[in-house]
Amino acid sequence: MENKDYSLKKTARLAGLLYLIWIITGLYSIFYIPSQINMRDDAVTAAQNILSNEFLFRTGIINDLISSIIWVFMVLVLYQLFKSVNERHAKLLVALVIVQIPTFFFMEAFNITSLMIFKGEILKTFELSQRQDLAMLFLKINDYVVSTLVLFWGLWLFPLGILVYRSRFLPRFLGIWLLINGFALLVLSFTSLLLPQYKDMVFKIAFPAMLGEVAFMLWLLIKGAKEQTVNAPAS
Repeated sequence: MENKDYSLKKTARLAGLLYLIWIITGLYSIFYIPSQINMRDDAVTAAQNILSNEFLFRTGIINDLISSIIWVFMVLVLYQLFKSVNERHAKLLVALVIVQIPTFFFMEAFNITSLMIFKGEILKTFELSQRQDLAMLFLKINDYVVSTLVLFWGLWLFPLGILVYRSRFLPRFLGIWLLINGFALLVLSFTSLLLPQYKDMVFKIAFPAMLGEVAFMLWLLIKGAKEQTVNAPAS
């Protein structure tokens, strides 16, 4: 049963706080870890880099698990925030996030397995070069999985952008920016899969569009929502 006394502004700011933490964990995983551990070279070099930074590699695994959990709680808070705008779109928003979560846990299982193989804790009957190649295969699989997940990272922004645009308690430009953000991620995903040589170039071009989530997060965290319009009909 919906608590009528629940503050819309507090819900918005809670969503903003969770969004901030989620973005920080994402930056740690996507930018900081790769900057410290080069896993794109040959299997021998990658093995040396990972083993010499084993603790940091393990923090990346923990970070990704925490990030996935935060994302689930964040999208549930967003559902609470937007279900009065359009419950169908709010449910779609949740579904497009929840469907991704098991994939992240499988990816971390691959990362743990790769580390165990590099350390020689499993597949001991294999030669060193064979173990390193197999561990590198698991890491490469994760890279390709991320390229496909970017597609879903874009898709979930479409119902979110529509909900923000139709709500009367958040500015419409944020909804438009989120829709553009989602489209940019779709383009990046398809480029990574079809024309990987242009992925970096597309990322640089699309980067300003992908700041829509940051703008949305900051608005929720700082401004919250206009409580006086919570009962107004959606446009």
